[in-house]
Amino acid sequence: MAPEHLIGLVSDTHGQFRDEVTSALSGVSLILHSGDVGGARVLRALRDIAPVRAVFGNVDDPADPQLEPRVELTVGGLTVHVSHGHELGSPTPEKMLRAYPADILVFGHTHRALVERSDHRLVVNPGAAGPRRFNLRPSVARLSIANGIAAAEIVWLS
Repeated sequence: MAPEHLIGLVSDTHGQFRDEVTSALSGVSLILHSGDVGGARVLRALRDIAPVRAVFGNVDDPADPQLEPRVELTVGGLTVHVSHGHELGSPTPEKMLRAYPADILVFGHTHRALVERSDHRLVVNPGAAGPRRFNLRPSVARLSIANGIAAAEIVWLS
C-alpha cells in the first residue's frame, strides 16, 4: 500500500543543487528544507519537483521572504516541526525532542544524516545535500506518513 503522504526532506544545500536530488525525491508532494539553503536558485530547482517550504539556517539571511524561522504543519494527523537546529546550539535528537512537542522533528546544521525514533515520535536529519563537507556523504530523506505512522529513509547521493 502506498503512503498517504510522501514528503522530501532536504538540508544544508549551501547554494548547490545536485541533479540527482530530482530522482531521489521523485513522487513527493511537498519538500521541506531545513535550512542553510544558500540562495533562490536552489529553491527554484526544488520547486520544479514539488512545492517547497524552507526555513533559514545560520548562513541564510533571516530577512529572506522565501525562508521561515520554523515550519509547523500537520500532515496525515501528525504534527511536523522543521527548524535548522542552530537555535539549540549543537542540535541532537534529544535536544530537539525536549525543545519541540511535534510528532516529527526535522533539523539540519550538523550535515549528519540520521533517523531516530523515540516512542511514537520521529527525529530526522536528512544530512547535507550540498557541497561535501566533514567527510560525510551527501544525502536527502523521504518521509512517509500513512495511517498515523511516520517513517523516514535516508537517500544517499553520489
